[in-house]
Amino acid sequence: MASETSRSPPFFVLTEGALRSRYDADVDKAEPVNRGDAPRCPLCGTFIGLLKWLPPYRVELELHGEELGDFIKSSAYDLLISERFGESFRAEGLTGLEGFHPVEVVRVRRKGKRALKPLSVPRYFVVSPCFGRAAVDLVLNRVRTHRTPTCPECRTGGINAINGFVLEPGTWSGEDVFRPRGMPGEIVVTERFKSFVERHGLTNMVLIPTEQFVWDPGKRGPAPLPTA
Repeated sequence: MASETSRSPPFFVLTEGALRSRYDADVDKAEPVNRGDAPRCPLCGTFIGLLKWLPPYRVELELHGEELGDFIKSSAYDLLISERFGESFRAEGLTGLEGFHPVEVVRVRRKGKRALKPLSVPRYFVVSPCFGRAAVDLVLNRVRTHRTPTCPECRTGGINAINGFVLEPGTWSGEDVFRPRGMPGEIVVTERFKSFVERHGLTNMVLIPTEQFVWDPGKRGPAPLPTA
């Protein structure tokens, strides 16, 4: 695996900050909530995402931490980003986020003893990471699936556990934020995006190298690597 990943640029999985962190917050969509069709694989027709959230974009926030951050994950496919995040992202020419629709925050509920300080509510936008061309390597990864992927386009197999993964060399098409084929439920970003987050001090984001990313609720352990 090391020899393959050394020939590819580094990639990172984007997640929220830890539960009960300074910026811990939940999102509830406020009525009326309109939905569109869920995305499908253009080749085999398999669903590769959730129903699309349509306007009006209205939310209620529940703050468990001390202040609202620059990034809140509304769902696996809808993200809230602050105005300063969105403006800087576009000004610096980063790519891969779609939408940038203004969000109306109709209410903020505060939880816990730390919720006593005056609260500043950023202006938020809703964005969605694009479905990129980058594909999870079907051989050099540690992902356990329900079944062997058969579609060469979406590479859907139903994921049981992730204990690190790599992208197939030559499939990435240059986006800074994207959902890879074979793992559309995760958000992958580039080293340039990581540098952007650090430079601007953007909050409530954790960036984990793809090779070190673990999601294994059943403690199944890594999938075995192929033998020679």
